[in-house]
Amino acid sequence: MLRVPEEDKDRLAAIAAAEGLSLRAYLARLAETLLTPAERAERAEKAKAALAAWNGYAPTVAQEQDLDSELDRRLAQVTGR
Repeated sequence: MLRVPEEDKDRLAAIAAAEGLSLRAYLARLAETLLTPAERAERAEKAKAALAAWNGYAPTVAQEQDLDSELDRRLAQVTGR
């Protein structure tokens, strides 16, 4: 059982209905498509290894942090946060 505010449940149910799904089916599909933090980290490591093997791209930790900060800045501009 999952308890959420009624307005959130209604919103999710409306989204599910618009896609021709029950709320239960929609939430199951959503859960199947989302990654855990560990899964995201694993995929990131695989992507970095593939880039290094393909073209030698191997950023330092400081470069990764700079790129993460730049991405956060750009996302904040787009989302208004």
